[in-house]
Amino acid sequence: MPREGILVRNPYERISKEQVLQIHQAALEILRDPGMMCFNKQAADIFHSSGAEVTSVSPSDRSAWLVKIPEKLVIDALDTAPKTVKLGARNPDNILIMSGEEPRVYFISGSETNIWLDVDFPSYIKKSDPSTEIRVPEFHARRGTVADLCMSAHVCEHLETLDGYIRTVNIQDKDITEDNKDVNKFFASLNNTTKHVMSGLTSLKQLDNVINMAKLIVGGDEELRENPIISFITCLVKSPLQFVDDTTDTFIEICRRGLPIVVSSSPQAGTTAPMKEAGIMAQINAEVLAGITLGQLVNPGTPVLYGSVPVRARLDTLGDSYGSVETSQYNIDCVQMARFYKLPNYSTAGVCDTKTPGIQSSIERLFSQILVTLSGPQYLHCAYGLLDCNSVFCLLQAVIDDAHFQMIKFFLKPPQIDELNIAETLKQTREVVETPQKLYINYIRRIMRSGELSVPYPFEGDGDRDTVFEMAYNRMQEFLAKPVEHIDEAIAKKIFQNIPGLLPRLNVYEERRQ
Repeated sequence: MPREGILVRNPYERISKEQVLQIHQAALEILRDPGMMCFNKQAADIFHSSGAEVTSVSPSDRSAWLVKIPEKLVIDALDTAPKTVKLGARNPDNILIMSGEEPRVYFISGSETNIWLDVDFPSYIKKSDPSTEIRVPEFHARRGTVADLCMSAHVCEHLETLDGYIRTVNIQDKDITEDNKDVNKFFASLNNTTKHVMSGLTSLKQLDNVINMAKLIVGGDEELRENPIISFITCLVKSPLQFVDDTTDTFIEICRRGLPIVVSSSPQAGTTAPMKEAGIMAQINAEVLAGITLGQLVNPGTPVLYGSVPVRARLDTLGDSYGSVETSQYNIDCVQMARFYKLPNYSTAGVCDTKTPGIQSSIERLFSQILVTLSGPQYLHCAYGLLDCNSVFCLLQAVIDDAHFQMIKFFLKPPQIDELNIAETLKQTREVVETPQKLYINYIRRIMRSGELSVPYPFEGDGDRDTVFEMAYNRMQEFLAKPVEHIDEAIAKKIFQNIPGLLPRLNVYEERRQ
């Protein structure tokens, strides 16, 4: 059975149906004029042969074309794009079925950060009371490694609320190169979680090796089509309105192979997109529609997700402000646009600006996590463990996030109000008012273990001091001590025999024998 996710009843909407149509029409107008600047000849040729107006742009330091996409091409692409997308998994119970018309939310990790944030708890003597010893969390940033990626996938396998896995750290070991990074990051992820794995691609030359690895795991071509245990995310559009050369090549080749793919755009309001909500929404919608159109022209029926990672510029530094209120507004608007097109939506929540876990991190994360979840995106990049505008990953923060999402999932459980419950309530009320205590305590026991009551915050301290980090760290260690269902030894052997570039130390069976 696929994962259940959370079905959001009456999803929250910020913009009206009329405003959705206005954004849609504005995006179509943008694609007609000024159109998309395209730095990829293959894409320009595909658009030209399909009826788009394509003109060479010169003078330029590199080849470029202006592509004006007619409305019919966009509408036809939206018609051929699947309205339901399946993301497979090594464990069939972790499969995700996403319908663009059903606001069923799946919580996903991500994104690939350069920095891994360690934590330890040195002890200090309290100056005002030398007999008291205090443990204070200290965070240490360093470059991420393959071992970190394995550890992240290991923990995420056991996080109850996590439905799928986007690799969380950029592997930067000395023996990792552009030629072997993709196979190692996909294998490290797949070998340490049985949930769906999504990633970007570093080098197009490694695409077939990654796909062949997935085929070996599931059993072949047809099996991978039926159970796509991997998917890809591509930022083929650079805002404003530009098809990037290399990532567009990658996007085209993935579409030709028919694997699920996210068409992602990440404009920054105020710099690479208009600051006002109407402006950034019209532009990001145009950019995503352009990518979807290209994908369906390449291979009609390619499973695509409407991807949105909009942010607002900080006005003091012009850097990203992921924790701003507007970032959540833009994402919720994008959820509505995807639903308008009946396409599954890749959305973003839980992002923050702070560099370490703490009060600011919790406020910024929970604000967007709650609101964006309530809007009902299907594939919600929840920023498990991500800090500092998605540039830092902290495993401790991911464990804390899991606790917060358990609260959100409980809140969104459907209410149990029906004739039976009302009748029981009336009976209890009549019984209680006849007692001298006038209390309902005797009726609590029967529901204590039913799952109908929320549990206390799992990192609640003793009241004298804040022990959230320390208790979350202990929970993290418990997760790391749990076993992981690695890829079968015989299949792993085939993978290491047939897929070039894999690091020998990732073969857990050989490591155990040594």
